[in-house]
Amino acid sequence: MNDEQDDQGVSRRRALQVGSAFGAASLAGCLGIFGDDEGTNIPSLAEFRGSGSLVDGRPAPGGTSIEELPDLSGELALYIGGGEGGIYYEFVEMLQEIYPDFEVYPTDNNSASLAQTIVEEAGSGASQADVFWSIDASSLGFVAENDAYEPLSDEVVDAVGNSQFVGDDNAWAGVAGRARAVPYNTNQLSESDVPNTVQDFPDTSAFQDSMGWAPTYGAFKSFVTAMRLLRGDDETRNWLRSMQESGTERYSNEYAVSQAVANGSQSAGFANHYYAMRVKNKRPDAPIDLAFTESDAGALINVAGALKVKGTQRGDLVDDFARHLLSSEAQEFFATISFAYPMIAGVEPVGGLPTIDELSPPDIDLAELANIEPTLELMDDAGVSG
Repeated sequence: MNDEQDDQGVSRRRALQVGSAFGAASLAGCLGIFGDDEGTNIPSLAEFRGSGSLVDGRPAPGGTSIEELPDLSGELALYIGGGEGGIYYEFVEMLQEIYPDFEVYPTDNNSASLAQTIVEEAGSGASQADVFWSIDASSLGFVAENDAYEPLSDEVVDAVGNSQFVGDDNAWAGVAGRARAVPYNTNQLSESDVPNTVQDFPDTSAFQDSMGWAPTYGAFKSFVTAMRLLRGDDETRNWLRSMQESGTERYSNEYAVSQAVANGSQSAGFANHYYAMRVKNKRPDAPIDLAFTESDAGALINVAGALKVKGTQRGDLVDDFARHLLSSEAQEFFATISFAYPMIAGVEPVGGLPTIDELSPPDIDLAELANIEPTLELMDDAGVSG
């Protein structure tokens, strides 16, 4: 299992589950089922929500509703990177159900491979895709840096609440965020026990022989890449070695890390934020919480996002599609099913997480995370091969 296969780790079956916080009648009052003369049927908010303890009691989302957006009509060739447990394409299927005249032809692969394909196709003047939906900003940045994009409309990027999650020249727009975090066992530690920088972890006695990580995960490699860019190769290599020497245990994925923390076999770990949310949604009483470091690689926020491919003849449809990804319903969908950070104002993160504006990510160009080869060489040299 890797990030591209199950980075948000949610099965396709959950995509259409109805949240239990509201009854159907009250949900219809929030958004209802809207129709128009052309037969567009927008499901109630319940159809866009996940279920479980973290979803119960959520207010109706703010932002721009699908009913306020132009109808989607026509054919769209979509390059969609990563599995996200099927969540992304579940939402595409919902849009096709809402708009009978809208048809999407998807090509899926890992985001880095699709980015390379887009650049090659654009370079030969034979682009096959209209829109690229990538799991990470580094792949979006690679396409943008190679001039294989066309700018998204202002209406798209203006919906994103933080300019850090929009590419230069409107090259791409973030649609769902994930933050690096430190899941910790609340029976063993308090938040004050967690240093505010990962550089202090090797020398913190509470973490000796009690930390977990998953070096094979793409998110971990992005984290190490960020550390390389911020601290340099030597310091990053020394940090990896020091963490190994302090007894950090290796796991196959970051959900397993978070489960180990909740079970008490580790006091803390390194993982994307939503894995702890998955644990808590299934086990509300699990002794697990999240701490966030500040302005370092451990505070990295990456985003999935959408990009208009150079050469498309359907630019207006791409813009309208991207606006739907940033609608209140879509953002609620991503927040409550994959536990991603919303990208628009008016939609809250789940489970009492700090808002994305309350976090302190490092000042780093997310596109630079695409240069992963030096990271792999450094990890191998440090004995932490991914």
